Amino acid sequence: MEAIFAALVGALFTVAFYLFLSKHIIRVLMGAAILGNAVNLLIFTAGRVTREVPPIIGDGADMLTRAAANPLPQALVLTAIVISFSFFAFLLVLGYRAYQELGTDNSDEMRVAEPAGESSPPAGY
Repeated sequence: MEAIFAALVGALFTVAFYLFLSKHIIRVLMGAAILGNAVNLLIFTAGRVTREVPPIIGDGADMLTRAAANPLPQALVLTAIVISFSFFAFLLVLGYRAYQELGTDNSDEMRVAEPAGESSPPAGY
């Protein structure tokens, strides 16, 4: 089961980095969302995926007797989901505002800091 999740994490990272290389802002935003999901799945898979043994220590025991799922990565994933969703919402609003202001979502055409008709800044000091 973990091998399938590892392959899925690799595929999600590959798709996310491919989308990051795009010139269109909406694809970059989708890459950020997919990257967040890939990281969450990676953390979840690292905590061992098993349904048979709950992570509960029995009476009179100091530790788990059998291999069980680790609850800490699961709690971290729940927190990371909220953080990645808020980060994606912020990037979505930022991208939409840039589209409203500039009229394009192409990053090559968004060169407000480098206008086409002006000379280049000095190369050294």
